[in-house]
Amino acid sequence: MTEAILEVEGLRKTFGDAVAVADVSFSLRPGHALAVVGESGSGKTTVARMVVGLERPTAGRITACGRDRSQPPRSARERRRRGGEVQIVFQDPYSSLDPRQSPAAAVDEVLRLHTSLDPASRRRRVTELAGLVGLDERQMSARPAGLSGGQRQRVAIARALASEPRILILDESVAALDVSIQAQVLNVLTDVRERTGVAYLFISHDLAVVRQVADEIVVMRDGSIVERGPAARVLDEPHHQYTRLLRASVPGPGWRPARRAIRKEQEAR
Repeated sequence: MTEAILEVEGLRKTFGDAVAVADVSFSLRPGHALAVVGESGSGKTTVARMVVGLERPTAGRITACGRDRSQPPRSARERRRRGGEVQIVFQDPYSSLDPRQSPAAAVDEVLRLHTSLDPASRRRRVTELAGLVGLDERQMSARPAGLSGGQRQRVAIARALASEPRILILDESVAALDVSIQAQVLNVLTDVRERTGVAYLFISHDLAVVRQVADEIVVMRDGSIVERGPAARVLDEPHHQYTRLLRASVPGPGWRPARRAIRKEQEAR
């Protein structure tokens, strides 16, 4: 069995008296994709934020790339090293990019921070990363406001890959996109994993999306893991009632929103 590239052991996070994450443990192997699924408030995003270093665990241990990440970095050098090993792509492609900065400049900035490439080599690498996520020179030179949501999310993925991370966290990274654009971005993610060997920690509430990318699944409810296993088994033969409820909530062919839901949406407008 290949040694895990990410180990989470007994992870706990509290905010005052509220317990957001309670005794969560899982591992991720190199080149694999692990999905952490659950409804809003289940604790999955808090787990992702602790793994990447945006939140400090109340208790437990996080080991990534063979190094303990449970405590804050002690130096700027260590912070930069951690950033090079683990990157994150957030949900909202409209707020995660600097509106004044072109995609090419955003990717080049990461290369300057995390590599020793000279300017000419960085330009070539920017072009390579753009090609990896399916963006052309015109799109890389535009401002984010001139790009679609799917194109912006591709920029965010290219930027995250610029440091050559071994782990990429995708926190609801296609949730803000319509279904056709979701499919395009998921295809990009599949191609990227095949070509680079990066491991994915995929945070999602959408089991239909998870089915396309995950090798293994962890199901969270109220801060705890209620089920885990190979993706096909968890999705097709769920053991826990909560997982069965999540699966039942996935819209099927011909699904239409209830009249009351449509009326509420119209009133909100």
